[in-house]
Amino acid sequence: MSTPVAHFAINADDLPRARRFYENVFGWKFQAWGPPGFYMIDMGAANPMPLFRGSLQQRRELVPGVRMTGFECTISVPDIQAAATAVEANGGTIVMQICTLASIGRLLFFQDPEGNLAGAMQYDPEAE
Repeated sequence: MSTPVAHFAINADDLPRARRFYENVFGWKFQAWGPPGFYMIDMGAANPMPLFRGSLQQRRELVPGVRMTGFECTISVPDIQAAATAVEANGGTIVMQICTLASIGRLLFFQDPEGNLAGAMQYDPEAE
């Protein structure tokens, strides 16, 4: 049985700054939900996997003394160069330059203003 990723969470110290970053880079919208400091992410109608969900939440400690810093996912983008430009224009840093994965697409990794690492991929089965 396959078990695809169904949810991700972005942990942030400064929620307004993180929200602005993801709104400006990927066009995501945020809806307050549940406890204070917790938002569900609307990735829009173009999301090819509408059952895939994400959230933005206040950074926390799941293990006492160890702050949650993980954000391990890759975001599908229509234009990898535009995504790279938007990342930098909105306070992020490119940590791995654009590379091509044959028959998959073009990938980069970035760090958001909160210190989280993530990938952006322009999927292209014709990539060489």
